[in-house]
Amino acid sequence: MTRQVITLRINGENHEVFTYPHRTLLEVLREDLLITGAKEGCGMGACGACTVIVEGEAVLACLTLALSVEGKDIITVEGLKVGNEISPLQKAFVEHGAVQCGFCTPGMLLSSTALLSKNPSPTEHDIKKAISGNLCRCTGYVKIVEAVKSAGKY
Repeated sequence: MTRQVITLRINGENHEVFTYPHRTLLEVLREDLLITGAKEGCGMGACGACTVIVEGEAVLACLTLALSVEGKDIITVEGLKVGNEISPLQKAFVEHGAVQCGFCTPGMLLSSTALLSKNPSPTEHDIKKAISGNLCRCTGYVKIVEAVKSAGKY
C-alpha cells in the first residue's frame, strides 16, 4: 500500500501528513500530529472518547478515515479555546464539576459544542441525545447535562 500526502485543516491550521489511506483520523491526530485531546477508548465507535467536530458535526475519529476529511474543517478539544481563554462550555464543565477523571471530557465537550452551535438553548432531552454516544464512568451524566444547559445561556 502506498502512502500519500494529505492536507488536514485542524483547529484553523493546515497540516500536511504523509500517511497510508487506511489510517483513521484518530491515528493521524495522535500519532502523526501529536494532537492528543481525542482519546482512544474502544476503537470501535462505542465510547465517544475520540469525538471531534468535522464541518460542524460530531464524528468519531476512530471510525473516520483521515483521507475522507481532507480539506474539511476539523475541530479538536484543543481548538475550543477562545483567544487564550477556555470556552464558555469548558468553563461550565469546571463550574458544575462535570470534569472528574477527564478521559471522556474532550468527547463530551465536542458533542456538546456541536449541539450548542445548532441549538443554543437545548432541552435536557436534546443534551442527553447529543451526548448519548459518549460514555462516562465517573459523573453519572447529571453534572455534564447541567453544565451544557448552563453554557447555552452564555
